[in-house]
Amino acid sequence: MSGDGSRPGPDAPDLGGPEEALLEEELRRAAGVLDPVPAELLQVALEAYALHDLDAALAELTFDSLVDALPVRGVTDAPRMLTFRAGEVTVDVEVTEDGLMGQVLPPQSARIEVLAGPRTARPVAVDSLGRFTSDTPPAGPFALRLLTGAEVIVTEWLRA
Repeated sequence: MSGDGSRPGPDAPDLGGPEEALLEEELRRAAGVLDPVPAELLQVALEAYALHDLDAALAELTFDSLVDALPVRGVTDAPRMLTFRAGEVTVDVEVTEDGLMGQVLPPQSARIEVLAGPRTARPVAVDSLGRFTSDTPPAGPFALRLLTGAEVIVTEWLRA
């Protein structure tokens, strides 16, 4: 490097030349052969991108019982409890081997869709008290999309 930091010195590599482009291409091919992206993961990534809604508010995960709760002695299969918040809206979710159960607070007219990777969204009805249930437990990565009259809220993706 030169003294003022503005130009590379005579021994510095040229990072934009044709040799570097060829090396990068060779490394990409080697990685594709030695450590390819699994087809399932690629499909999930494509579907997640396709489901991305630029106007949706992202609900922040504020509580996850796998991380934040104290273990209860003698309980081995406790349900996973999740709480998401986006502005004034809170979504509490209980994940069990039988499905999902939760509540939207404050209670409001809404529809919830359970997003599960390459599969299509499963709509779940929300009652007048904001409660909802789904008899299908999520298998693998999942997220929730809350559709109210005024906004769309999407939770981050979690593994069931």
